[in-house]
Amino acid sequence: MSSPASQAPRPVTGTDGRRGTSPTAPARPTALASLDRVPWADIKDSTGSAAAIPVLLRSIAWGDPETARAALDEVRKRICQYGFVVEQATAATVPFLWELAQLPQVGCRAQIIQLLKNIADARQWERTAAVYPKLLNHRENHVTWERAARQAVRSRRGDLRRLLADEDTEIARATSELARTLDA
Repeated sequence: MSSPASQAPRPVTGTDGRRGTSPTAPARPTALASLDRVPWADIKDSTGSAAAIPVLLRSIAWGDPETARAALDEVRKRICQYGFVVEQATAATVPFLWELAQLPQVGCRAQIIQLLKNIADARQWERTAAVYPKLLNHRENHVTWERAARQAVRSRRGDLRRLLADEDTEIARATSELARTLDA
């Protein structure tokens, strides 16, 4: 597995003494540029700290197809366990999933869109709280996390048009399913 850090351009010192990147080194993509602005270590996923999510998202963006799929499976387990149980880190992760779904080099785009659909459908905690309202009094309010995650998916529905027009029929199909969920 090639790590995203190993793919970064190597700093060099030019003839003018200024540091830059080697002209022969591959340019670092601007995808996921705001990933480090999220305080991942301070929020939780299904395993505890969400600190590993940035590494996983970068693996999806720049890993080979097998690495990307494995990383997406791990992200899914951490933010939308069982396909319907969201976590505190879910809403923070959603904008990056939208971004990844639109990058042509990402090989698991249809699966990312399906994950976005699962998040948009998530109502596990809300349904449970309807029967057990005391759940809303817990310090960690899962219902709030679930609502924030659904809203994060909905807030980017303007990106659907571009994905619906994709030549890959699997991506177009997954996007159609997501669009139906968001219109419901």
